[in-house]
Amino acid sequence: MAKAVFHKHQRVYVHPVGTWALIEKVKPQWVRDVEEPVKVFYDCGLGRDFQAHELAVEDTGGEQPGSNWRILRAANKWQTPEECAHHPYPGTYPVVVTDQQNWGGWRTPGAEYDRDPHRIEAQARLIAQAPRLLALAEAFARAVADNPECGPELVNLARQAGQTVKTVRARPGEPGQGSEDALHAAE
Repeated sequence: MAKAVFHKHQRVYVHPVGTWALIEKVKPQWVRDVEEPVKVFYDCGLGRDFQAHELAVEDTGGEQPGSNWRILRAANKWQTPEECAHHPYPGTYPVVVTDQQNWGGWRTPGAEYDRDPHRIEAQARLIAQAPRLLALAEAFARAVADNPECGPELVNLARQAGQTVKTVRARPGEPGQGSEDALHAAE
């Protein structure tokens, strides 16, 4: 059975033609009494349909999921820039965007931001860098595990990094998700 590898409006490289194109239609080929399509073809508007092995996805530079988190500034609806002149960026507050389309993310209530704007700005910067910090912790733990001659201090730090990664990667309800596990990891 076949599954769709690409989706509508995705930019792909079409090898037989040697050009980039957008997928206009995903065309599954069905057979009676079979629950899934037998083949999936893609119409790229180039005169014929293509199969998945003839297409290649656009390389985004090897970025990992979550590596494009960034801070945007949102306008403060309830205070004018003059009323919040003590803020680092008067008239705005940080929004950490975690989606490619500037859609989802983390926001803080205006009253909380007004109480300590410098702390919230630091938290926003930390949240925006969290994917890179997680990748760094994983790489550090792997590097120490691959090099057994490291000193006991590095082994201890790598163990803590591994526990942190485990806590972040744990699914809800699994061990490593509760605050007790985080306390034990810090010990």
